[in-house]
Amino acid sequence: MNKNSNTYQIVYSAIMVIIVGAVLALIYMILKPQQDINRDNDTRKQILAAINVKPENDEAVATDYETYIVKEYLVNEQGAVTDSSQNVAFGVDMGKNMKEAQRKLPVFVAKVKDEVKYIIPVYGAGLWGPIWGYVAVNADGQSIYGTNFSHQGETPGLGAKITEDDFQKKFEGKHIYMAGAFNCVEVMKKGQKSLKGAETIDAISGATITSRGVSAMMDDCLKPYDAFFKTLQGSTTK
Repeated sequence: MNKNSNTYQIVYSAIMVIIVGAVLALIYMILKPQQDINRDNDTRKQILAAINVKPENDEAVATDYETYIVKEYLVNEQGAVTDSSQNVAFGVDMGKNMKEAQRKLPVFVAKVKDEVKYIIPVYGAGLWGPIWGYVAVNADGQSIYGTNFSHQGETPGLGAKITEDDFQKKFEGKHIYMAGAFNCVEVMKKGQKSLKGAETIDAISGATITSRGVSAMMDDCLKPYDAFFKTLQGSTTK
């Protein structure tokens, strides 16, 4: 075949595309199991961070997760457990879940210093992309034990500060219920007061939109658990 002909060039290009595609597919298949492990361990770290547990190294992540997370399940809007099968909450893709007409409501149950905490995943929008995290609620079903937030592309030094301890620790002890009604803590500019009478924490200076995004995310994602939280409140007052 004439190497200068159009036919040769087309055949040669097609063969190279097939070879390169096959090599890339093979590399993907080889690396995917480890990528899945890394992704799952990153999620486990975020969940554990909500209860202030930070594994010493990557090898300790799975062990710590099994130690502290004692149960997981899905609940419905009436507060009843609908599914408690293995990894049922862990397997929920919150990005996709938020777009569903009927959301799944995952719950992770943690045991910390002989105290039970309920960890709820949250997902929302920041300035430049999605933000997400986990909120640990105390056994009283009314107050926050801890939080962990992450983001896809918030501005370094501004909105990205939602991942820092200084911001996240402000939520500790704040209430999601006031006078028996759901009224989630709000993130507001310093000195402002909630029109709903909710407790507030100071927004990140220069990152108003991201701060509002965190506030809206928590309200939007925790409110569907109202009936579930009230069952917790009922069990602690008996």
